[in-house]
Amino acid sequence: MADSRMKGRVKGLLAGAPTDDMALDDTHDVLDPDAQRQALQVLILAQRTADDHVAGAQHQAGNIRSDARANAEQIVRDAQAHADGARQDAGKKLADAHATAEQIVREAQAQADGTRRDADKVLSDARAGAAEIVKDAQANATGLEREAQQRYDDVVGSLEGKRVALLDQIEALQQFDRDYRSRLAAFMQGQLRALGAAMPVLDAEIPPQSSLTATGGQPTHR
Repeated sequence: MADSRMKGRVKGLLAGAPTDDMALDDTHDVLDPDAQRQALQVLILAQRTADDHVAGAQHQAGNIRSDARANAEQIVRDAQAHADGARQDAGKKLADAHATAEQIVREAQAQADGTRRDADKVLSDARAGAAEIVKDAQANATGLEREAQQRYDDVVGSLEGKRVALLDQIEALQQFDRDYRSRLAAFMQGQLRALGAAMPVLDAEIPPQSSLTATGGQPTHR
């Protein structure tokens, strides 16, 4: 019976309003040590649960931030490696084009004056092709860097949204903790006031020290 009334009072305390059982049985419950001990155990358990939720949310937020940052850095490294590879390929193609042009020049110089004009034309075409290759490679590298930056921005933006959501959850848990503490303090103050009202008042007077001395240590009766 006392356990049912105490559970009702704890539910009323967490809901922010007193229950009928609290109003009717305040004096009885204050003088019931078992009921007080059960209420204290329930309140301690609720406090520990709230603290565990807050700590868990903070730990989860830290893990999400670490994972997202590691993924973003890996994406940037992969994109940079791909861009470096494209630059190396472009350099190789450019070197090959230069080697081919120089070979053509040597062959053209060995030929007669009649073929020199053709050699010059081939050299010009080779240089134009090499320049086009370099231009394409640079444009490809720029596009890869832009794509990597965009992916990085997307990952970081998603991380920020998750961080804000987790911060909101943490704030809600902290607000619940503050409300819980306030209600706990109000409940304990009410219990103390009720306990003080139930205590008997002692009306006996203690005679002053001078009276005891004058009568040889015996209280003086009037």
